[in-house]
Amino acid sequence: MQLLLAVVSSGYAVGAALGWGSEELAEIMGDFGLSAAGLLAAVSCFTYARAIDSRERPAWLLFAFSSLMGCCGNAVWGWYEVVLGEAVPKPSLADFAFLCFAPPAIVGLLVLAKRPVTRAGWVCLGLDSWLIGGSLLTLSWSLALAHAARTAQSGAPGSVPRAALSLAYPLLDIALVSMVLVLHFRRSETNRSAVNTAIAALALTVLSDALFTSPLLSAEYQSGQLLDAGWFAGSLLLAYAPWGARRLHPGPDPVAHARAERPHSRPITGSLPALTPYLAAAVCTLGILYNVVDGRKVDRVVVFTGCTVVLALVIRQGIMLLDNIALTQELAQKENHFRSLVQGSSDVIMIAAPTGTLRYVSPAAAGVYGREAEELVGTELATLIHPEDLGRVVHEVRRFLAAPPAEEPTTRIECRFRSGGGEWLNVESTVNRHQGGLILNSRDVTERVRLQAQLQHSAEHDPLTDLPNRALFTRRVRQALTGRRAGDHSTAVLFIDLDGFKAVNDTIGHQAGDELLIEAARRLQDSVRAGDTAARLGGDEFAALILGDGSRDRSAREYQVHEIADRLRTTLSQPYRIAGSEVRVAASIGVAFADPGITPSDLMRNADLAMYRAKAGGKDRVEMYAPQMQAEVVRKAELAGRLRTALHDGEFALLHQPVVSLASGEISAVVAQARWRSAQGILFTPAEFLRVATYSEGGASEGEGGSTPRTAVPDASRTAELGRWLLEEAVGQAAERHRAGHDVPVAVRMTAQRLLDRSMPLGSVEALLTRNGLPSGALVLELAVSDPRVPFDDLERRLAALRRLGVLIALDGFGSGYAAISALRRLPVDMLKLDRGLVEGVVESPRLHKITAGLLRIANDLGMQSVAEGVDLPEQVMALRAMGCTHGQGMAFSGPLDEYRLRRALVRGTFPVPGGAAQPALAGGSPGGSMVIHRGSHNETPVPPA
Repeated sequence: MQLLLAVVSSGYAVGAALGWGSEELAEIMGDFGLSAAGLLAAVSCFTYARAIDSRERPAWLLFAFSSLMGCCGNAVWGWYEVVLGEAVPKPSLADFAFLCFAPPAIVGLLVLAKRPVTRAGWVCLGLDSWLIGGSLLTLSWSLALAHAARTAQSGAPGSVPRAALSLAYPLLDIALVSMVLVLHFRRSETNRSAVNTAIAALALTVLSDALFTSPLLSAEYQSGQLLDAGWFAGSLLLAYAPWGARRLHPGPDPVAHARAERPHSRPITGSLPALTPYLAAAVCTLGILYNVVDGRKVDRVVVFTGCTVVLALVIRQGIMLLDNIALTQELAQKENHFRSLVQGSSDVIMIAAPTGTLRYVSPAAAGVYGREAEELVGTELATLIHPEDLGRVVHEVRRFLAAPPAEEPTTRIECRFRSGGGEWLNVESTVNRHQGGLILNSRDVTERVRLQAQLQHSAEHDPLTDLPNRALFTRRVRQALTGRRAGDHSTAVLFIDLDGFKAVNDTIGHQAGDELLIEAARRLQDSVRAGDTAARLGGDEFAALILGDGSRDRSAREYQVHEIADRLRTTLSQPYRIAGSEVRVAASIGVAFADPGITPSDLMRNADLAMYRAKAGGKDRVEMYAPQMQAEVVRKAELAGRLRTALHDGEFALLHQPVVSLASGEISAVVAQARWRSAQGILFTPAEFLRVATYSEGGASEGEGGSTPRTAVPDASRTAELGRWLLEEAVGQAAERHRAGHDVPVAVRMTAQRLLDRSMPLGSVEALLTRNGLPSGALVLELAVSDPRVPFDDLERRLAALRRLGVLIALDGFGSGYAAISALRRLPVDMLKLDRGLVEGVVESPRLHKITAGLLRIANDLGMQSVAEGVDLPEQVMALRAMGCTHGQGMAFSGPLDEYRLRRALVRGTFPVPGGAAQPALAGGSPGGSMVIHRGSHNETPVPPA
């Protein structure tokens, strides 16, 4: 649009300069061409006024009316010159239309001007307008208007109307010029591009009018001359003003807005409004001087106008003086107010020049920095900042100054600042721009930084030992695997567990245990290298990160790390002096290396698996991770899942193995055992099913006449669930047999840990017996005590309560360790059950024969009945009976039986005993089991068949 406007205006100017080629075409273009341009401006302004809804609408409507008047005047002029071929009379309708051009434009400019908010503002607006208009009137009257006035006074025919027209045109132009200048200094900020373009269009029109009314051109003017190009361009520019501005600025431009808000130094433009009264007075003075030169008579109009201009100037200056006084007082009050705020603020306010030199420092610097404000003024800011922070601060300041102020008015910088005492303070500063420099609002945050550091340290370190905790250790491992050491696969992680630590807590107290952990942490920290990391993961578990040395020889690196781990094990296993006594614990250590592509969690898991393998292998040892360890964990998890499924789907069955009197062959009790029934109908023992679970409550057997080796339980909750199922099923089936007339006790094996478990309250056994109607003495609990750390006081109270319910207690696995002897000494036990290991070699080994005989004598001396588990051979029966053993359980009599075969055996009542006459009984099933007997006389009491 701008290019089209320039081309059309230039084309018209060139045509006018060349005379359009003919006088007739020149008149057409000079009259109807200008009329068309005025009509275009009128339509454009009117359309734009209807399209907007703001306080600017009346102004554009007035501009449309003003352009329409110009269009009509040129049309009338063309009617006379082109259509009628006559000279335009003076005055005529064209003059009336042209005279109506200026007033609407003047009012429109007043609408667009920024409205004063006070009465003094309105007075100043009027005074400024008269200063400009009066000075221009004085100069114009002296140059040309006085001649037109004298012509009107001459009394010649037609001179008055012509003189009036000659005076009206310049006077309206002077008024219009005054409004244009006033609006230039007081224009509104809204739609500035459109307003500026409209002002330029009206100014161009006024300039053309001024040239037309001047004595040099008014007598020789003809339509189509170059002067018409000014009016033509002014009309096109007014038509372009609203739409061109909207097209160039369709929406808010943030960049342009930011540039507009950026402060620029424009002293000349900013001073023009203040210089306007003086310029007006100067113009007025020139008019008066021109009027009196060469001895001319002073014109009264010039004198009167000059006096009014001077009076307006005096009034205007008086108002400005009063405003200045009020502003000075207000500025002084605000300055005092802000000085009080700055000087009383606890924050330090500093102003730095663009060179970095401090120009101002508030008095708070003495309390914050320990340095007087006068001492800091003139100092380079860079010399006060810690050298390690200086580069970061300079970079941030440069970035901030380069950013647009509208997008980032402030920034925040934190650095260390030198105090008067020489120490470094942590300072947080809010930075603002100030005349090319900076304003810094700073405060001392040293305590906050110190507190944050303490909180960070507490979040990442163990509160007892002050070693890194699991979170920090994991982050260090991640850094070792992903940082510059990412390709070094000789990095290793050690997991360390203190064996026997729980016994320290249980025996000498938790305070002593804490002291032991602190000492162990100190030893661990002293044993690792400076770049390595020692950590406490929780409880008595520690870890160490041994960074790699870049070695590519895996075997040599493994040997080196194994030596480090073994040295740690030896160091941690040294005696500890705690509370005046010597305490010993051992250390089990697992080692895993950072294989290619391994994640931190996998590396730590591998070290954890190796550590548990070290504990399972005998403790107080170092174990290197091997891939099969993870495969074994996966297999155990799968088997545990199969166990959960079997429990949920009811795939377990209950079998019973008889306990037989070695003297008569009579059945004295039955031992409940669980079996898993596969999809093919085959029964498996839990050990055959899992190969990993200790069947702690089931008394399971493995192989022909073999007992289950008891190992770690992968899912204690599922094992407890299986134990509850076994107890409930055994009691329920025993109650049914009692109602059928088979009064044979049932034995259920249970560990001491399970018996003390809170999930199995004392009342649950009583409620189970009552619900099923099982009489007193019909339930035997075979107690397995394999851990010497079992709290015997709690266990004794629990067993005593169970005996009051009529439950018999058998000590299982007697002769297999310290726990069995301690249990015999402290616990209320009704019978002893010999460990399978004693029975298996009792015939072949004279040494084992003597040990077994001695244990049986102990049982007889204590008045207890004895049961031998795993009696599979006739020779074992005869040997045990000769040593005084009263009962036996094993394949020499019968394997585990289902309910149907068990009842048939109970009906028969006896089994054949080697060396004595007895009727045959049913036998079969798989081996393994438990025992039982009646309380009372320790001589065997036969159980009659039903």
